[in-house]
Amino acid sequence: MFDTLTERLSNSLRSVTGKARLTEDNIKDTLREVRMALLEADVALPVVKDFIDKVKERAIGQEVMKSLSPGQVFIKIVNEELVHMMGDANDALKLNTQPPAVILMAGLQGAGKTTTVGKLAKFLKERHKKTVLVTSADVYRPAAIKQLETLANDIGVKFHPSSADQNPIDIARAAIADAKKQFADVVIVDTAGRLAIDEQMMEEIKQLHAAINPIETLFVVDAMTGQDAANTAKAFNDALPLTGVVLTKADGDARGGAALSVRHITGKPIKFIGMGEKTDALEPFHPDRIASRILGMGDVLTLVEEAERKLDKDKADKLAKKLKKGKGFDLEDLLEQFQQMKKLGGMAGMLDKLPGMGGMAQMAQQGGVADKELKRMEAIIYSMTPLERRKPDVINGSRKQRIAAGSGTQIQDVNRVLKQHLQMQKMMKKLTSKGGMKNMMRGMKGMMGGGGMPPFKM
Repeated sequence: MFDTLTERLSNSLRSVTGKARLTEDNIKDTLREVRMALLEADVALPVVKDFIDKVKERAIGQEVMKSLSPGQVFIKIVNEELVHMMGDANDALKLNTQPPAVILMAGLQGAGKTTTVGKLAKFLKERHKKTVLVTSADVYRPAAIKQLETLANDIGVKFHPSSADQNPIDIARAAIADAKKQFADVVIVDTAGRLAIDEQMMEEIKQLHAAINPIETLFVVDAMTGQDAANTAKAFNDALPLTGVVLTKADGDARGGAALSVRHITGKPIKFIGMGEKTDALEPFHPDRIASRILGMGDVLTLVEEAERKLDKDKADKLAKKLKKGKGFDLEDLLEQFQQMKKLGGMAGMLDKLPGMGGMAQMAQQGGVADKELKRMEAIIYSMTPLERRKPDVINGSRKQRIAAGSGTQIQDVNRVLKQHLQMQKMMKKLTSKGGMKNMMRGMKGMMGGGGMPPFKM
């Protein structure tokens, strides 16, 4: 997400970083570039105008004039205004009410509403230790009811059954009563979507809202629809007292216009952002972290949180002890590192969150280290015998031929994996010596620049 915007803004802002003094004249061209970058990212025109006016006002004010490095202050201003445009801080769900807290989900058909209900239920269950019950009041699409039941079973949350011949209000009320009996903390009610906003749909959801009085009313919208996402959210907000927005399919949106427009146009906070199809691909929306990523400054906080949550600490400790004992880093260990990397969104997902690595993340996605390449490397290692994985030195020409045939790759691909393993082995040795982390980062940089993980030929 934001790939195009990041590239354009980085190029635009580079021109002012070295300026000894900022004036209206020398920031005019930069602001024009920033304006064009935002418009091309499909940010709504009123939002762009307001943003540029605020940046310009602050940039030629005292705060920059007195600074020793005006270019850096200008970037700081752009960053702060981006954060402000998206809502200043993460707006968490307000569930402090007599249980069960009721969450009503609204949105157009195709926005990923039912999937988001499942993701949100899993988020509340795993990260907030809540007992969650979900139900579907979408009586027009029986498949939606079945889909939600399947999701609930997969995630391990309670499901209140419903059918197409029931009234949505009756379904929601029965689900809340059911939740009270089962001592559930939260009830999430999925509602019917339409292909477009119509009076019947709005009237139905208004009545449903009035009947169950939810503490949170979330509007689910597809980020790929750009500024249309903000306009649709506004139409719903005019009819319903929305408490927040969930942006879905953000991983497929290279522009990011929806994320930058929704708060300004609706006045409602973006509470969550969906970054994939998996049930754990829902993250709280942090404007400061998103702004940092847009400006190519990375998002280390989110990366650290993901690592704490997703990585297997026992396996990491086991590897550290093994290396300290002087035992080598073998291909079994390399395979484990690939699997841990995938948990953090692959190489591109990791690089995207590291400061100054945004461009390399794009290269990784387009070129040599995209997820499919990691999978192919895994296939090569899986095609080896346990002995070959533990002692790569035994892999001779005939073994390479067998491994290549077994994994559906070429001998040169097997050679690349072996080269990759050697570089990782060297890096791990540095990690266990003095200045571990510094040496590791230098090693990673060399590995990327030195063609350690080059693209496979398709």
